[in-house]
Amino acid sequence: MKKLLVICGPTASGKSALAVECARLLGGEILSCDAFLIYRGLNIGTAKPTKEEMGGIPHHLVDVAEPTESFSVSDFERMSLPIVEDILARGKVPILCGGTGFYINSILFEHAFGNAPADPDIRAKYEKIVQEEGKDALHALLEQADPESAARLHPNDTKRVIRALEIFELTGRKKSEQCDGDIPRYPFEAFEFDYPREQLYRRIEQRVDLMMAHGLVEEVQGLLQNGVPADAQCMQGIGYKEVVESLKNGVLHSTMSDVIKKNTRNYAKRQETFFKKMKNLHKIQPSDIGTAAREVVKIYEDR
Repeated sequence: MKKLLVICGPTASGKSALAVECARLLGGEILSCDAFLIYRGLNIGTAKPTKEEMGGIPHHLVDVAEPTESFSVSDFERMSLPIVEDILARGKVPILCGGTGFYINSILFEHAFGNAPADPDIRAKYEKIVQEEGKDALHALLEQADPESAARLHPNDTKRVIRALEIFELTGRKKSEQCDGDIPRYPFEAFEFDYPREQLYRRIEQRVDLMMAHGLVEEVQGLLQNGVPADAQCMQGIGYKEVVESLKNGVLHSTMSDVIKKNTRNYAKRQETFFKKMKNLHKIQPSDIGTAAREVVKIYEDR
C-alpha cells in the first residue's frame, strides 16, 4: 500500500500550493481537509484554490455541500474514506491537505468507542439537548464530564460526543480512561512549514487584506441574500462571522478587517498546538514551492 502524504499546518502557510507541486512530482490527488472548503459559494473567505491554482490536479471534497447544510466530522469521514481507497486502488498517492486537524485524523485513524453497550434512552436524551440547545451545549457537558475526550472531539462531531457521554453515564468512567485509543488506518508522512510566528502573522494579514480587496463583504452579503441564515454552520468560519456581525452593527471595514486578523492569528496558534501532536510530522523550512516540494518528496520516499 502506498503511504498517504499529509500537508498540514496553520492557515496562510502555503499548504495548497505545496500540495499541488507534491502531487505533480508523485502522481497524486489532493483530498481537501478543510471544514469550510466543502461549501459551495464560500470562495473568498476560505481562500479556495482556483482552477488555475489547482494546476490540473484532481481536488476532492471541495464544493460538496450547500451553505445551508450542517456538516460534521462523521460526514467527512463517511465521504472521504471511499475516495482515499479509490485513489490508492488506481496506484495514485492520496495527499491530505488542510488545516482542520479533526478531518485529517478521521481519515488516518479509526476511533474506538469503548466497550459499553448502546443505550437508546441515553442517546435520545443527548440528541434532544442538541436539538433544543445546540452542539456547543452538548460539548460543554462533555467538557465537564471528560475534558480529555472533549479536547479531542469537535463540537460538530455530535455522534462521538454523545457516545463519550453515553460511556461516562453507563460506566461512571471517562472514555479517555479506557484503553481504546486511535487505530491507524494507513501509513503516512506529514509535513508542515515551520514559519517564525511573526512571519506567519504577516502572511495572515496579507491574506486578509486580499480577501477584503477581492470582495469578502460582498460574498457574505450575497450568501445572506440567497437565503443562507446568519447562524448557519458555514457562517461560523473566521471571516464570515465577523462580516455578519459587522454588517448587523454597522462597523467600519477597517475595524472588521482588524478583528478578522486577530481571530485568524488566534486560530493559527490553536492549529499549531494541534499539529504538534501529529505523528510522523516533519517540519520543513519555508522556501520556494519547488524546493520545498522536492524536500517533502525525498523524505516521503525515503521513510
